[in-house]
Amino acid sequence: MIINNNITMIDRRKFLKQTLAGAAGVTLAHPALPNIFFPQKKKKLGVALVGLGYYSTDILAPSLQLTEECELVGIVTGTPAKAEKWKAQYKLADQNIYNYENFDSIANNPAIDVIYVVLPPSMHMEYSVRAAKAGKHVWCEKPMAMTVKECQSMIDACNKNKVSLSIGYRVHHEPNTQRIIQFRKDQTYGKVISAEAEAGYFEGRTNHWKQQKKMGGGVMYDMGVYPLNALRYATGLEPIAVTAIASTTRPQIYTEVEETIQFDLDFNGGVTGKGEASFGKSMNTLKVNCSKGWYKLSPFQGYSGNKGETSDGKIINIQIPNQQAKQMDDDALSIKNKTPMLVPGEEGLKDIRVVEAIYRSVAQKGKVTIG
Repeated sequence: MIINNNITMIDRRKFLKQTLAGAAGVTLAHPALPNIFFPQKKKKLGVALVGLGYYSTDILAPSLQLTEECELVGIVTGTPAKAEKWKAQYKLADQNIYNYENFDSIANNPAIDVIYVVLPPSMHMEYSVRAAKAGKHVWCEKPMAMTVKECQSMIDACNKNKVSLSIGYRVHHEPNTQRIIQFRKDQTYGKVISAEAEAGYFEGRTNHWKQQKKMGGGVMYDMGVYPLNALRYATGLEPIAVTAIASTTRPQIYTEVEETIQFDLDFNGGVTGKGEASFGKSMNTLKVNCSKGWYKLSPFQGYSGNKGETSDGKIINIQIPNQQAKQMDDDALSIKNKTPMLVPGEEGLKDIRVVEAIYRSVAQKGKVTIG
């Protein structure tokens, strides 16, 4: 009941209740009330994981339970038993579970916004392109693909279909990595002179895609892109030449691909980079040498967090709850806000251009230029 253009307390409560129920998200204009905006809750982006191996099962799916901007809503797997297990564990709808035969019909599913490709490297290009043609945004694990040509096909498909593409370089989203990148940009310790990066672990499996050339195996594609990418972001430069050597201590297992690879990069201005990756030994360090000191991270690509130190005694140790959740939330926000991805397809392509040169150097047993 309105008297003298005022609202009684009872009517005010009734008015608010009715208006909230029927007009959430609408600005209310009334002489007795201030303008009130009731924002609608932002929709989380629906993510479907393609390939349910270790990284999806043990890392990405649990991390998606911690994200704020996206959520696990679907899967693509060729194993019916896995599909049933995931359906029960994550309460997935039947219509959001696909196999590799009906994958393309995902185009008709509005619940799925993003396809996260977590397959062996030899399959990255095919499923990224198919996802783009289905009108879905694409997140693809590293390495981006097997060749520069494949990488460009992925970029072109996403551009043509007006969807975004991001490569899963999680450390770019990690605060300690971001800090040392800022050191380089600000020249906190002077100009970068050289950098060294090494990443490896003992791979005990003997019949895995990582030992199979046709699947994209070999340590350079798997662990090698960590030190390679680190040398690029540590220097802020693109290498112009490389000398590389491949080796193995277990030739009975690594019959088709390398177990260990070492590579020396030349950059403009006399800057150098030394990288190593291995399936035969554990290592995880990035050190950057500058004209006025040095800084390093060890580990520099650990799942549970990175940390480091500087030549003047500073500790680099900013911890976040979950790197993969941060990566996926950052990428989801880029999609929602229509802003550039932190790690676009072009970044992945630049690494693969160097990977191709590294393999040429191994084959030619000498230094090769990077075109």
